[in-house]
Amino acid sequence: MDRLTLKHFLESHLLEQVVPFWERHGLDPRGGINTCIRDDGELINDEKLMWSQCRAVYTFSALYNRIEKRQAWLDAANRILQFCLAHGRDAKGRWVFRVDAEGRMLDPATSIYVDGFFLQGVSEWLRAVDDPAVRTVALDTFENVRRRLAVPGSYASAPYAVPAGMKAHGISMIFSSAFFELGQVTGEQAVRDEAWAHAEQVMCDFRRPKFDALLEYVSLDGQPRTELPIGRVVVPGHAIESMWFQIHQYAALERWDRVRECVVCIRQHMERGWDRTYGGLFLACDVLGREPVAWEHAETKLWWPHTEALYALLLAHAVSREAWCLEWYERVHALAFKHYPSPHGEWIQKQDRQFRPIRKTLVLPVKDPFHLPRALVLCIELLRGSGGGPCLALSDAPWTATEKGTP
Repeated sequence: MDRLTLKHFLESHLLEQVVPFWERHGLDPRGGINTCIRDDGELINDEKLMWSQCRAVYTFSALYNRIEKRQAWLDAANRILQFCLAHGRDAKGRWVFRVDAEGRMLDPATSIYVDGFFLQGVSEWLRAVDDPAVRTVALDTFENVRRRLAVPGSYASAPYAVPAGMKAHGISMIFSSAFFELGQVTGEQAVRDEAWAHAEQVMCDFRRPKFDALLEYVSLDGQPRTELPIGRVVVPGHAIESMWFQIHQYAALERWDRVRECVVCIRQHMERGWDRTYGGLFLACDVLGREPVAWEHAETKLWWPHTEALYALLLAHAVSREAWCLEWYERVHALAFKHYPSPHGEWIQKQDRQFRPIRKTLVLPVKDPFHLPRALVLCIELLRGSGGGPCLALSDAPWTATEKGTP
């Protein structure tokens, strides 16, 4: 497909299939959004994981900001946000993990990732609505998180606990993005500095050129622990998602050296993670090729790595103009739209190595409007050439451009 045809195809899929699914099955008149649902929209239960609520704030805000100024989308984002603000934090200002349909806490603050998803969601909301009270909550959350992140072991990270004596790529990955987006919308330099610090951890501690890979866990001082099975784990989808996060930030800083490293890293993980027998991205693999991989369900073909690859590959092409990006995009697009779309309007989330749907719960009983609609929104915005951060104007930037230094 040419650019215009692809844009129309993705717009149609987003606006005629994906968004209507969530409008029909997700939005809860009692407040918030139902996300413990099956691929056909059947409700599993009406409990609400707070990180899914925060993700939904992002998605409906992004639809309004980046696709079309539909008041219904902004209203949906506002209703979900108000549910989060009313029920999402404990007495210490930490974001809780799970509440019931009415907002009563079921699980306390067992995952600092929820705080990160709140910051991502509220930053997109603040792009649409200049709300000083919400801005204050966002900056309070930032300060709360910054204090906890400074003390390894002081916070939990459900559903995956960080091994003792190690740190997780997922933490720096999420907060590099969450702090960057918050810094962009608030202009707070302290927030931007923390974003950049986490981006540098991603690029210097977890990304390991020696292995052509990004490790999920390293020691607290940033060294590989490949003698440990968990220290050898690579999650290709995480690496690919993380790299587009970092492209956004490093492009804003005009750090072309880092942008190039991100593009290379995306290619490495497409090649490392791709199943050469059945196609598609494995959930996880061992950096040294050993078995078994120390990650549950490593051979499954989940939906989200493929959604992240779609946007990452288009973005990589936008900043590099390298042909391999579009070659890989076409391969992922063909496979994803063959195996994942559901007749009910969204995507089948969990499939085995041969793309047979998995009905049982793998990690959490959750389906939320995030990875798929976010990827579609960002791809469409990129294809429209209508915004999406500074990276869209950088396709002609030479890799050899003078490095502007650190922020």
